[in-house]
Amino acid sequence: MGLSFGNGVLIFGGLLTVVAALSGVMKGTVLSASVLSVAVGVLLAAVGVVDIDPKSESIVELVELALVLTLFSDGMFVERELLRKHWGPVARALVIAMPITMALLGLAAKALFPDLSWAEALLLAAVLAPTDPVVTSAVVTSRIVPASVRHTLNLESGLNDGLALPFVLFFLVLAAPGGDPGGEAAKLVGEALFGAAVGVALGTLGGRLHRRLPGGGITARYEGIYSVGIALFAFGLAEVTIGNGLIAAFVCGIAMAATERDVPEGFVEFAENASAILQVLTFFVFGALIVATGFHHSIPPLVLFVLFVLIVARPLAVMVSFVKTGIPRPQKLFMAWFGPKGVASMLFALFVLKSEVADSNLIFDIAAIAIICSIVAHGLTDTVGARWLARRVGLDRSS
Repeated sequence: MGLSFGNGVLIFGGLLTVVAALSGVMKGTVLSASVLSVAVGVLLAAVGVVDIDPKSESIVELVELALVLTLFSDGMFVERELLRKHWGPVARALVIAMPITMALLGLAAKALFPDLSWAEALLLAAVLAPTDPVVTSAVVTSRIVPASVRHTLNLESGLNDGLALPFVLFFLVLAAPGGDPGGEAAKLVGEALFGAAVGVALGTLGGRLHRRLPGGGITARYEGIYSVGIALFAFGLAEVTIGNGLIAAFVCGIAMAATERDVPEGFVEFAENASAILQVLTFFVFGALIVATGFHHSIPPLVLFVLFVLIVARPLAVMVSFVKTGIPRPQKLFMAWFGPKGVASMLFALFVLKSEVADSNLIFDIAAIAIICSIVAHGLTDTVGARWLARRVGLDRSS
């Protein structure tokens, strides 16, 4: 990253301090930790304080670790009752809206960037398909937002990270010279299923053992370490065998929460805090990465594509998927807008950059700008959007 260890710790320590110190100020405003972190990264890279190597292995590992803990933390928050009662919108968002979003983005990418092959256009679409609630934390944590809406957005974002990964890897093979798409497709399905099995097994085992360990069980001080340890173990076991580690981590969180009916606060708080630290660093690094890579292509197609990503593809796909569901229109519009791109898309974009795809740099540049614009647009509207929905829900209930 072009920094000594001391300078790196100085910058990251200062960033974490500032983000935490301003959390009270940012709460209830249009500011967010993600927007602030990206802005600091862009600023320090622009003035030459930070120099990021886009192809550094450590960058990929940082983003992947952040994604693992984010997925596990998301899984822990899945409410069992809501999962049973409100599975319909989540299933529609994943099975209907996500493929439609990919198709629309692929068509737009091919139309606006004709140098991309169809495989490369669809690869870009797969990179930008997953959503990330961390960017809009006020949405998934605010109690003024209906629980069913928070649940749908949170569970959708947790699942679509893992579900988008096989598509990304498949189109990577399809776009690279000499790939075998047929064999890769079967391999990816097997990895996803095995990863889910690992997550269920370790999450269930971890939840059941929690109250039955010797010495009266785990002390409060180590409960969070225990939960994060199982998450990392699930990811690692899937990765070193034949599984999808990201799916394993998310399913592990769901299984542990489902098995341990009364999830200890230490489980959730430690996982959430560790995830938050890595996310702040990830957003900072990605902001600096935008400056390091730059954009050396035509600007008008990029602007049109980013606008299409934000205000057409996801909103249209979600509205179509929620037809005849009985969900009130304000809630449909709210969920259609809040499809921010975040940690998963960052990781997938880095996968592409390090690949042998001919137009990997162009795909990365387009995806990176789209992710940054999404972070800013959705991060600046989460609190405003939550308040708007609360007013509309109140009006609907009073009418």
